[in-house]
Amino acid sequence: MTASLRSLLIDDEPAARVRLRRLLSGRPQIEVIGEAQDGLQAVEQIERLCPDLVFLDVQMPALDGFEVLRAIAPPQPLPLVVFVTGFDEHALRAFQAQALAYLLKPVEPDQLEATIERAWRIHSYREEQQDDEAKVRSLLQRSPRGLDRIVARKAGRLLLLDPADICFFWMDAGIVRAQAAEENYWVNYAIGEIEAMLSDRSFFRAHRSFVVNLNRVSEIRPHARGHLQLVMKDRDHTAIDVSERQARALRARIPGL
Repeated sequence: MTASLRSLLIDDEPAARVRLRRLLSGRPQIEVIGEAQDGLQAVEQIERLCPDLVFLDVQMPALDGFEVLRAIAPPQPLPLVVFVTGFDEHALRAFQAQALAYLLKPVEPDQLEATIERAWRIHSYREEQQDDEAKVRSLLQRSPRGLDRIVARKAGRLLLLDPADICFFWMDAGIVRAQAAEENYWVNYAIGEIEAMLSDRSFFRAHRSFVVNLNRVSEIRPHARGHLQLVMKDRDHTAIDVSERQARALRARIPGL
């Protein structure tokens, strides 16, 4: 067991980070090893520093706290998480239902002290750590879905992409990749998660291994045995086969097809 919990402070409000750092100063159980001011920076810091504990603001622009945790690339385990939030009734009910640690803004010393004691206790026992991570992952599955930004990776860089700029996602040797008009990236989402989170944004599961952006289709071709083929607007004009079952679903979705 480490002598202190290596901790990250993640909040888009500088004043909130300053206050939390001040409240944590002088507490021997906590070593603040860094800060992040937005979601993309948070993902980079978590993956690079491997903290024991993060104080994570739930409501951040572009990439919120839930999306930060979903973007952490396996096999890295999640750190212990203390969610920090303003009064959000839905979020509070979710944290309480899963028995997860949270702090209300503005953070009060007594509440913080109890949270630190809890984190220290969990960190001391591997089984409790695993149980806490399982609860966080369950929360992520139940929390409101939808992706306003895609966390993408290429050549050691993290980027935020607008889903509208993605032509299609596909499975490539166990890795999910996102194809934009000119470049492709790898992403840390399962293909089924992408289908669920982007179904309301014109994305369609064409095949077991492909989710396509229907707004980025240039041509739909009839194919063998009732299948269809989608020609995409990427630089290679990729042709994607639609399975027979999904071809029926696509015809129902696009009347007259």
